[in-house]
Amino acid sequence: MMLTWLCALALGAGTTQPAKTSPAQWRAQQRAAAEKSEKILREAEKVRGLLGQYQVMQAAYLQDNSTAFRLIFGQYLSWHQTYLGLYAEARKSFSIAQEPSPEDAPPPLDHGYKPQAAIEAIPRLAKDARAVFLNEAHNAPVTRSLTVPLLARLRAEGFDTFAAETLYETDKDLQQRGYPAVDSGFYTQEPVYGEMVRTALRLGYKVIAYEAVSDATGDAREREQARLLYERSLKKDPKARLVVNAGYGHIVEGGAYLGGRSMAQHFREIAGVDPLTVEQTMLIEHGLAAEDHPYYRAAVEAAHVDKPTVFMDAAGKAWSLRPKGYDISVLFPPEQLVEGKRPAWLTLDGQRQPYAVAGDLCRGELPCMIEARYLAESEAAVPADRIVFGLLDPRLGLRERARIRAAEMHSELYLRPGRYRLTVSNADNQTIATQKIAVTEPGGATP
Repeated sequence: MMLTWLCALALGAGTTQPAKTSPAQWRAQQRAAAEKSEKILREAEKVRGLLGQYQVMQAAYLQDNSTAFRLIFGQYLSWHQTYLGLYAEARKSFSIAQEPSPEDAPPPLDHGYKPQAAIEAIPRLAKDARAVFLNEAHNAPVTRSLTVPLLARLRAEGFDTFAAETLYETDKDLQQRGYPAVDSGFYTQEPVYGEMVRTALRLGYKVIAYEAVSDATGDAREREQARLLYERSLKKDPKARLVVNAGYGHIVEGGAYLGGRSMAQHFREIAGVDPLTVEQTMLIEHGLAAEDHPYYRAAVEAAHVDKPTVFMDAAGKAWSLRPKGYDISVLFPPEQLVEGKRPAWLTLDGQRQPYAVAGDLCRGELPCMIEARYLAESEAAVPADRIVFGLLDPRLGLRERARIRAAEMHSELYLRPGRYRLTVSNADNQTIATQKIAVTEPGGATP
């Protein structure tokens, strides 16, 4: 896990350094916060179940207001919030402000570029590519919401191999089993990430892991990832066409990265292949509007953006915010909450639909977690979706807690048409109830 806090240090350094604190003092504070964060995480992992683990982490977060701790541990907390479907909360717990850069291209709408749906444009741009690299923000699964439906479009163009960051090579049965389990990877615990891997398997992709198996960090880790990626894909099958999911700057094609070069730069050197790089983390909505890139709001309003969007010129060339680093930039619309609860992007470009659930499933036990698994998959499977009812602020008093009634709670699971098994559990990881459900096609039929 230590590599994760090193990434947090690299991503957070500078932008949130407190006033009157020297760089050396700030690094020392971050390292102390990282050590404390690791200790808390180890303690949380002793608790059975995601819900109980999260409560331990939430309580620790509320007890320490220091800037360094909130920066480092906020990233850890945000991951676990995404695992529980708490997506809006995750954006608030950790966010990387998108500052303007001298390397930024001029705004696209001011220079002849027109908006196009990313789901349509990217497959055209990838038509002759050997590899497509897409990045994501680990705390903002909206940056996975395009990749999932895009997999089918790229498969139709001949792409046949899919690689995802932090998949564990120890899961030898993943391909044959056909779905991710709890021990398949790190980020696969988040349902949309799990759905990304599951979708690739269902579409017939060969799914491979490429995470570094050594304790390497920085440039050494990037090179090891690139080497494993090449050896497990193009080296084995020179005709393979590769789709890669990676975090943040691992796919940047130019400039220094983590004191060396990125995974994509090393891959290009090792494999002799120039990937199409799709940047998805910079033009998204952040927890605070002040953290959005300066182009973001103006572009959303001017282009009336309501779906993942790219910008193309008359010659079919894509616009990139950082043209020295990426081939194309994707702009995601601001989050729209359905009935004020869950984000509409969970439909995954219309592939899933809301299925209403109520807090009475908790049978009076709060908080409770509701998970929907495909009926044909085991209890070890990563659920298709997961929500929590009654996750209260620990600082609330008994009187305030007594006013909360589970029966008045309502939300939606987002599911593809099919048959599912709902599992309802409490904070002690005890199963409260199970129920089989069917999600019908829009026309009324159940697959």
